[in-house]
Formats: sequence, C-alpha cells, structure tokens
Amino acid sequence: MTVPEILAELGGVSRRTFYRWREMGTAPVALKLPNGELRIRRSAFTQWLHEREDEAA
Repeated sequence: MTVPEILAELGGVSRRTFYRWREMGTAPVALKLPNGELRIRRSAFTQWLHEREDEAA
C-alpha cells in the first residue's frame, strides 16, 4: 500500500501525522523503495490496526 492509501484507510490522517508516527516508531512497518517511496504490506497494516485496537481497549 502507498502512503496515500494508508492515509485514506485511516480516514484522512494527515501525511505529517503519519511521518511523525514513523519518527516515533509507532507507524506500521514500511519498506523503502529505491526511489525513496514507502510501501506498507496490507498484512502489516492490518496487524498494526489490531495492535491499536488492543491498546484502546
């Protein structure tokens, strides 16, 4: 998944917020492509969401 796809799935979270999460180490694990773009595996994103649900409960 691309960063814009992740942001859309999260209901419009800003790009800055996503990158702040990355700086803090709380964003889903991403792969950095040779061109510098990030990709997040759907499975990693789903797992990350489930972890957030557990923390919120």
